[in-house]
Amino acid sequence: MAAVVIPGTPDEKIDSKPPSIRNESETASINEGELESHEVFKRTEDGVNFRNVIPSAMYSLGALGGALSVVGWSFMNTYTAIIQGDFKTRHPECHTLADMGYTVGGVWLKEIIGALYLIAFVLCAGTGIIGLSTGFNALSDHAACTVWWAFLSTVIITIAASIRTLRNIGWLTWVGFLSIFTAVLIVVVGVTTVDRPAAAPQTGEFDLGYHVIAYPTFVEGMTATVTIFVSSAGTSAFLPVISEMKNPRDYRKALYICMGLVLCTYLSFSLVVYRWTGQWVANPSLGSAGGTIKKVSYGIGLIGLAVSGCLYQHVAAKYLFVRILRNTKHLQSNTLIHWGTWLGCSIGLGAVAFILAESIAIFNYLLALVGSICFAPMAISIPGILWLFDFWHYRTGNLWQRFQYFFHWFLVILGLFITVGGTYSTILAIKDAYATGLIGSAFSCADNSNSGH
Repeated sequence: MAAVVIPGTPDEKIDSKPPSIRNESETASINEGELESHEVFKRTEDGVNFRNVIPSAMYSLGALGGALSVVGWSFMNTYTAIIQGDFKTRHPECHTLADMGYTVGGVWLKEIIGALYLIAFVLCAGTGIIGLSTGFNALSDHAACTVWWAFLSTVIITIAASIRTLRNIGWLTWVGFLSIFTAVLIVVVGVTTVDRPAAAPQTGEFDLGYHVIAYPTFVEGMTATVTIFVSSAGTSAFLPVISEMKNPRDYRKALYICMGLVLCTYLSFSLVVYRWTGQWVANPSLGSAGGTIKKVSYGIGLIGLAVSGCLYQHVAAKYLFVRILRNTKHLQSNTLIHWGTWLGCSIGLGAVAFILAESIAIFNYLLALVGSICFAPMAISIPGILWLFDFWHYRTGNLWQRFQYFFHWFLVILGLFITVGGTYSTILAIKDAYATGLIGSAFSCADNSNSGH
């Protein structure tokens, strides 16, 4: 999920026109809640995803297939982000994708999108827990049971996520992003300096496993494809930020810059790592250049892992908190019910994220599950529906208009296919990982950093 680089700060003018679908208290909560959360969220949206998971996917697809997948999904996600931005321009009462769902499909579609948001952010918080616990394991040489490291990670992330207002520490998100970026860059450079990958046999000859063209099974190909897709699929998080921009017409310019940088970074980093490690991409991939570089990269990236998990959990808790206290005086008042509900949401979702992280303890699989269940409909199908809502008359227009009309129906179908096919493939991959011992068991004490390498 690509980081957003959009002009604007929390102090800039916010479009305060109340949406027709909200009452006054809910609108206030959005201004305080979702816009504030996304102001922070936009800067580290790829925090837990920027740990070079794509090289593993490239082994399944091959260098050529993987590169085409990165480029193709980046362009697709950029286009669907344009659709969402244009829809907001034509319907200024819409601040989020859920509002757009209400406009085109009523309450039921709004609630479905809201549920997808909640599930996606909780699962992403789970990936943050996995990442932070892996970092602790790597730095300590697995000095304690991984479950305890995961529990400690959950406590750290939950405490940080429970800060009621993150706006005043927005600078921390930049620190988090830079720490993750630097950690990955160190590994990318590091893999080119070692004689053989850290996960490969350290004596004798070995097969690197680098392929320009690969021939994956359906399950392998779909899981890899979804993993790559989700790396730039968080475009629905861009929408609330448009209202904060001094000139909302700059949205496309900022979008192009952001997605262009993300594409170049993902493509170059992943191709370099895959070329030098092949099938021996370590799990986690920050260990691909050996134990010393792994410790250095995790030491630098630790704060980014914590910040990214914190932000995902904060956004999920904020959404649930607003839904529970909407239309009550406690939403904006510092009452016991206000704080009890807020802390209950944050701690409760942290516990759910912990359970999910320990049940599906491989980062790539959890990420693929997020992409197939949540982001495929939100980033592909829903934008297609938004376009069809405004341009339904194109079905009887000229040849070019009819082509556009059927293309956007294709987006709707593609999103549904990725949802069903991706979920099916990921579940089978997780089942196979348990059967082969790649995942030992739920709540396992086994070292998830492979510190022996």
